[in-house]
Amino acid sequence: MALHSGDLRRFAWRALRGFPARTLLMLTAMAIGVSAVVLLTALGEGARRYVTGEFASLGTNLLIVFPGRSETAGINPSTMMGETPRDLTLDDAQALLRSHSVRRIAPINVGSADVSRQRRSREVVILGSNQDLLDIRHWEIDQGRFLPSADLTSASPVAVIGDKIRAELFGAERALGEWIRIGDRRFRVIGILGTEGRSIGVDVQETVIIPVASAQQLFNTASLFRILVEAKSRDAIEPAKKFIIDLLQQRHQGERDVTVITQDAVLQTFDRILTALTYAVGGIAAISLAVAGILIMNVMLVAVTQRTAEIGLLKALGATPRQILTLILAEALMLSAIGASAGMALGQLGSYLIRVVFPQLPAQAPGWSLLTALAVAILTGLLFSLLPARRAARLDPVLALTGR
Repeated sequence: MALHSGDLRRFAWRALRGFPARTLLMLTAMAIGVSAVVLLTALGEGARRYVTGEFASLGTNLLIVFPGRSETAGINPSTMMGETPRDLTLDDAQALLRSHSVRRIAPINVGSADVSRQRRSREVVILGSNQDLLDIRHWEIDQGRFLPSADLTSASPVAVIGDKIRAELFGAERALGEWIRIGDRRFRVIGILGTEGRSIGVDVQETVIIPVASAQQLFNTASLFRILVEAKSRDAIEPAKKFIIDLLQQRHQGERDVTVITQDAVLQTFDRILTALTYAVGGIAAISLAVAGILIMNVMLVAVTQRTAEIGLLKALGATPRQILTLILAEALMLSAIGASAGMALGQLGSYLIRVVFPQLPAQAPGWSLLTALAVAILTGLLFSLLPARRAARLDPVLALTGR
């Protein structure tokens, strides 16, 4: 008795159609397992892309300087003595421009304050910086102009506001040239930001930007929150980092009390963490495929018992144990392939719905997860069908024909 590939497909398909309830149960189990893998890896990949995009929005060739040294070898003795890191000052920021590797700098102060005009008021994030912040962050001005080019210590009463703030405070009225009150001080609106979206958790359209010296006066502080430094090129990042550390160490009486992180380093760290997380959640979801395989094995064992007479007839017609084994495995292969395809479709649909509901999260399953889920599903179906297939191949034809 010779079996061709067409015969195998027809036999497997008729066997699946002959027991629709059993087939639907196994297809559902396999589809759920595969869709879980696709959906969870899509979430992990979406998180990785989101974080990468957030940091990329900070700027190009960016270095971030903040007070305090990041310790990797235990507790800093100064911390035990109750000392605090030395403040970063405007003079420190200005001194960074001495390096040929540095293109521009933007000192940063951040706080929140009540912003009001006439009877309208709300609490807003206040960002103190300078003119170069616009180019470093790649923001755009919709109306008016950005902060004036002036000495960092000049506390001008001017402000650039986001469009949402403009709409809430001014409505349909003209905002440019008008005065607003921030805390206990008055500022004239000279520009309105055109950039939209969020950047590291801050909605640009709900931010008010004022000169850094004005922010220091407003918040009664002489220290800086951060200093953003843009290197002239990617190759200049490391020389700029070394210069910043050495210069600030000299300015701070020989104490290395600042931390400088590069955009690339942060991206690589988050990329490694989130990639590992994606693998982990994908592996956890793959456990459901093992559960589906056990279900397939149990159902196939029952199926072999139900089809004992059919298998006995095939053997009586000359089918060898190897051919019986092939027939059962072909049925499992077709079942796994259909279930995996349905699961991939469900997973892709779920990823699409996540992107629709949460547009900021680019949940898209990577190609490796789709191929891996498909391969594991088919392999699982075949492996867990080996026991029922071998049992069917070993049946005695005479006893099988009598249903025993």
